Amino acid sequence: MTEHGGPIPTLVITGGRLLDPDTGRSELADLLLSGGRVSAVAAPGELTLPAGSILVQRIDAASLLVAPGLIDLQVNGAAGVDVTGEPERLWEVAAALPRHGVTSFLPTLVTTDARTRDRALSALATGRPDDVPMGARPLGLHFEGPMLSPQRPGVHDRNLLREPSAELITGWSAEAGLTMVTLAPELPDALEVIGALVARGVLVSIGHTAATLTQVQAAIATGARAVTHLFNAMPGLDHREPGPVGAVLGTENLVAGVIVDGLHVHPVTVAAAYRALGPRRFLAVSDTTAALDQPDGLSRLGSRQVLIGAGSVRTTDDGGLAGSAVGLDECVRLLARFAGLSSVEALRAATTVPSDLLGRPDLGRVQPGSVADVVLLTEDLQPVATIVGGRVLHDVRTATTTSPEWTVV
Repeated sequence: MTEHGGPIPTLVITGGRLLDPDTGRSELADLLLSGGRVSAVAAPGELTLPAGSILVQRIDAASLLVAPGLIDLQVNGAAGVDVTGEPERLWEVAAALPRHGVTSFLPTLVTTDARTRDRALSALATGRPDDVPMGARPLGLHFEGPMLSPQRPGVHDRNLLREPSAELITGWSAEAGLTMVTLAPELPDALEVIGALVARGVLVSIGHTAATLTQVQAAIATGARAVTHLFNAMPGLDHREPGPVGAVLGTENLVAGVIVDGLHVHPVTVAAAYRALGPRRFLAVSDTTAALDQPDGLSRLGSRQVLIGAGSVRTTDDGGLAGSAVGLDECVRLLARFAGLSSVEALRAATTVPSDLLGRPDLGRVQPGSVADVVLLTEDLQPVATIVGGRVLHDVRTATTTSPEWTVV
């Protein structure tokens, strides 16, 4: 098992228009990527290679947008692999994501048993098998459950839901590989569990909940900082009881993940949420599943059998939505259209917003010192090439053009 892929080449990307989600600026620039980091950003033609550079790969980005790699905090699966059902195959999910411009992500387990959660943590710690291609970088796991409201389970298995307890979260920590937990804050002892998880470096997100405004506010005071798939699996906004939606839209305390697939949330509601949240708190997530890049037919999400068809993923018994079949790149394109945003504005929701939420300022940006995660896009935000940690893992042009140009200097 290894995460190594041989020497990291020095990459020179020329001729593209660099998008900076931090500032909202867009300008022609050349990039130097070296040692897996962004080494320099310069005006066209003004890059200087470091002395002794070898194996310099030159990438032509003329007529393309150059942007930070996308970060998806809710990925249940991809390419026919369900993370909850087969956690050891999370690396195959990782390998499928660069074609969608995703360079880092949180493999997400829906409500399951303790043994499966342990298997996922072990698979993450063991690393990528040698026979699996390199892919997007897992940033730790996201446990969506089992501490969810039985009133708002969505497609989660009710029989596997559990009330919060110190025993349940034994071993759950950032150090062990757990980055994010979604739970319902109104459950018994939830506040104590939130406090314990936050103390262990875990991001706590509110979701699958029937909480009142007061209960959400208590969770915020204890350390919760996000909401999972806003509007879905929670009560709607009421003028007398704002609930979770009101807590998000009416305050400035929470970052809100929104599934922007055109199905989970109406386009007008997406636009309204963006206007209320602003560019720093609207988090685009795909909630994608094993259905990503798969033909129509049967699939799975955790313990549930689901059906892929007409661009959606639905349970076979009641037809409820069960995650999505889209990549985060499609979510960014739809967000731009629904909310009337520029490309750089829409990209914030999948770059700087998730990186800041995770406390990773070295991700989600293309500036000196940042991790060399870069995506080249067409003007309509279709991924052309994806670079993860300084390595080109996807380029649609390689099938029709000559091999990349290499220069020894």
